[in-house]
Amino acid sequence: MTPVQPAGALSPEEARHLQENLREPVRPGLSEAELDDVESRFGFSFAADHRTFLAAGVPIGDRWPDWRCGNPEQLRKRLAWPVDGVLYDVEHNGFWLPDWGTRPVGPEDAVREARQRLAGVPQLVPVCGHRYLPGLAGTSGYPVLSVYQTDIIVYGSDLRDYLNREFATGGISTAPPDGPRYIPFWSRFID
Repeated sequence: MTPVQPAGALSPEEARHLQENLREPVRPGLSEAELDDVESRFGFSFAADHRTFLAAGVPIGDRWPDWRCGNPEQLRKRLAWPVDGVLYDVEHNGFWLPDWGTRPVGPEDAVREARQRLAGVPQLVPVCGHRYLPGLAGTSGYPVLSVYQTDIIVYGSDLRDYLNREFATGGISTAPPDGPRYIPFWSRFID
């Protein structure tokens, strides 16, 4: 049975069309069982648009995570990259959010406290390079973020917009006029 797509979600046909613009080889898409297995093995959920995109085809190349044949340790590192970047800034650059309370004096204590705070934030899932989409199951329309430590910017108001901007000739934006959807915790870096 074909899963029901949320309103405004990426369709399989649109995903295949967007993949034609990637200038990268694309392997056959992941089945629902393969997508479920990836989520189970790595402990996260793909957003609905991300699942549709990967079901249409799996781009290959250095920048694209290979969820079918990739090195599991490298995939785990890519999944950890966003939180590890925040923790790096806590340890080395004095980063601390006011709503976390008083910053512990020592960097090791600050990192330990920050790690506990970050345990509940939405998982960011790699799309391409250091571009990430929140892994919120059954959702669509969240922005694709460029993540490098706490330097986080929107690279597309959603997966469709990101792929159009980054890979389609002309970089046509399909961004909604009211801006990207809010992502708990992560959007505070882009406001």
